[in-house]
Amino acid sequence: MKVICDVHLPKRLVAFFAENGIEAIHGSEILDGWQTKDSDFCKYADENSCAIITKDSDFRNSHFLQNTPQKLIKVNLGNISNDRLINIFKERLPQILLALKNEKIIIEINENMLSILEG
Repeated sequence: MKVICDVHLPKRLVAFFAENGIEAIHGSEILDGWQTKDSDFCKYADENSCAIITKDSDFRNSHFLQNTPQKLIKVNLGNISNDRLINIFKERLPQILLALKNEKIIIEINENMLSILEG
């Protein structure tokens, strides 16, 4: 599995995934970095079998309306510390990895729960 962390998420999240054997890259390090359009991130993710991790609702809308990105992790956690963000992903990593085996999936992460919508 491969993930792309949106430019608005901390690079520490990329490091967390890498430490757990998951290929990860920060959005600022591919394509046009901070200037990349969401549609280009989606295309890149789909072509490279990556899941996008983001707080941006536009990616969620695109997933449902345009079927891209195929794999999405939508973070619904206001302003929290990076440590708390990493801990939430650490607590839910087994569920996330299992869900991302699906061809088309959206995972939504809240403070107290993880929602998975397939297809």
